[in-house]
Amino acid sequence: MRYTLQVQYIGKNYAGSQIQFENGKEIDTPTIQGELEKAFCKLKIGNNTENSKRRFKTVFSGRTDKGVNSLGQVIHFDVDKPIVASKFVYQINEILPDDISVSDLKLVDDNFHAQKSAKRRHYRYEFFNRKCKNAFDGDLMRIKFDINLIRMQESLNYLLGEHDFSSFKSSGTLNPSKICFIEKAEVQKLGDKVVIDIVGNRFLYNMVRTIVGTLLEIEGHNLPSEHMKEVLDALDRRKAGATISPYGLTLVKVEY
Repeated sequence: MRYTLQVQYIGKNYAGSQIQFENGKEIDTPTIQGELEKAFCKLKIGNNTENSKRRFKTVFSGRTDKGVNSLGQVIHFDVDKPIVASKFVYQINEILPDDISVSDLKLVDDNFHAQKSAKRRHYRYEFFNRKCKNAFDGDLMRIKFDINLIRMQESLNYLLGEHDFSSFKSSGTLNPSKICFIEKAEVQKLGDKVVIDIVGNRFLYNMVRTIVGTLLEIEGHNLPSEHMKEVLDALDRRKAGATISPYGLTLVKVEY
């Protein structure tokens, strides 16, 4: 039997969403996947127990980096026996650390795959735009120079549609395909907080953070919005802006 589960987490205390390996061996560092799989084993679901030699396996909709948050990460997993949703969700949330929670357990077809079946993913990046700090800023980045929302939106519009996003790809990308389809890219300002929402069928490693870094380069140097198209067309990571802080980036939703 295959189930899906939505996972929410604050990523600052973890080395990313998924277990890390080096030279084929697992690195002993905290991850969201690691905490989930430990919690599953403690619940002794199916034939998996805390002392089982067979590790409980969870499959994520995609990888998020250290510091990246989630409101709607989706995982799937297989078990031998039916699960009572309300009991399961309550019990596993009691076991998980305070910065990880789960919800919305669903039974799905055995052909469903959390990553491969996904149709679109929604990411959001937030930062503050003001000169002075605030004690409640938390980990969000603060940009001191004034930004032009109209120019930022015009810059984002160049990303809409299907493109080769090689210019916004970090070297750690495992998938050789660089083609992504962006159906939504919008910026808004809520008080002194800037919110950037990007929805696409897939994203490359550090792609959203590099897009926002390029936006800030345009704003910080008062460049024309067309600079974003020049970067996109160059297919050269050196032309884009910095890969900015992961704090402020959230995986909002995965749709199937």
